Amino acid sequence: MKTALVVLLALMLIAGGSLIALSGNTAIRMNPAVTSLGFSTPVAVQLTNPHGVREVRASIEQGGVAYPAFESKSAATRLFWHRHEAPRTVTFNAGKSQAANLKDGPARLVVEAVSNDFAAHTDSAAFDVTVVLEAPRVAADGERHYINQGGAELVMLTPGGSWNEAGVRVGKYTFGSFPMPGSAAQRFSMIAYPWDLPDDVIPTVYARNAAGAEATAPVEFRLKAKKFRARDFELTDALAQKLVQSVDPSGTLAPGKDVLARFLVINGAMRRANNQQLYDLRLQTEEKILWKGAFLHWGKEEANFADLRNYVYHGQRVDQQVHLGFDLSDVAGGAVSAANDGRVVWAKDLGIFGNCIVIDHGYSVQSIYGHLSQIDVKVGDRVSKGQKIGIAGQTGLAGGIHVHFGMQVDGVQVNPREWWDDHWIHDHILLRLEPEAARAGTPAETAPAKPHRHKAKKKG
Repeated sequence: MKTALVVLLALMLIAGGSLIALSGNTAIRMNPAVTSLGFSTPVAVQLTNPHGVREVRASIEQGGVAYPAFESKSAATRLFWHRHEAPRTVTFNAGKSQAANLKDGPARLVVEAVSNDFAAHTDSAAFDVTVVLEAPRVAADGERHYINQGGAELVMLTPGGSWNEAGVRVGKYTFGSFPMPGSAAQRFSMIAYPWDLPDDVIPTVYARNAAGAEATAPVEFRLKAKKFRARDFELTDALAQKLVQSVDPSGTLAPGKDVLARFLVINGAMRRANNQQLYDLRLQTEEKILWKGAFLHWGKEEANFADLRNYVYHGQRVDQQVHLGFDLSDVAGGAVSAANDGRVVWAKDLGIFGNCIVIDHGYSVQSIYGHLSQIDVKVGDRVSKGQKIGIAGQTGLAGGIHVHFGMQVDGVQVNPREWWDDHWIHDHILLRLEPEAARAGTPAETAPAKPHRHKAKKKG
């Protein structure tokens, strides 16, 4: 009997050594990264351990003191642990609500994880954070703004308190802000009231601090609602084949599908991807006015901004898309001119737009030229109003020779008609942004700036 107990004890000791050797370590990763804590900031931590995790603890260290913020325990598995546990995400809140003695300033968020096996190994990770407790403030300019649906406007705002991002929200759309020339406190946003929003959406200014606390205030405005056209677009077999071959001659999109299926992929998924590429160009803007006066208008208007197109194939409606620009048709084979002074931020193929040029005119205002047969500029070039930048064509999703001309404000495509109107630019933009120059009739010159991602940033 004694011999059996000795043997069993020896086996357990050997097994214990093996179990310790097989103990799993836990990889701890914060996703998304959190760099600031406020009153109660959400934190998500991913824990990766093949044996799983049975205990998680989090604490906030500041001034040499550790304040417990979170703890979670699960039933332990010591002898029959799992060997292929999937990564686990633990979420909790951390901030002054969990640690009442926290103060503004630097701190560390420490996360500890205990592996769910015989050895119960503890791993930890520390993340440098800043505690931000002062609330942001914001006020709108108090002016009454008259805005066209599908149009643009300039709104001034005054953020205060602790903030690092400020701008304007219009429904699901967010517009960044720039420093107001000549003012240390004020900022302004170039905004749009997008064509696809209902007429009861109230624009709001906002200021947000690094810990996620936010202040908002409404913008006083009057909206002029617009009724946009709906038109049938007859899609024949010959036209569908022509358009598909123009955009996807190698057949890499929807391989093995018939011509209609390929067209629908181009007209839908590719259109959305290309519009996203245009939207992303908002980050490549300069913090100054580059344009001078009204934007050039040329050509006969064949399709208007925000036309709703019903694509009819063999008598059946097969698709519906919105055309966010003007088709200008009487420039066939002729020179395409820059609508205003600016800097080229795109000059190559862009899917449904074919050969495409995008010009930045400063403060997030950009013009778009699609379906060109030839591009005569490159990214980074400075161009002047009226300068030849290419030749009209029918590349991309174009049934005939024309130029697709569009305008966007902070990446949101707007009605170009406002920007063709010198009076509108004067009253809605320049009188607020550069009042002295506007009254004199010319925009003031400001110092050159590098391309800038215009999300407002402020320390403290």
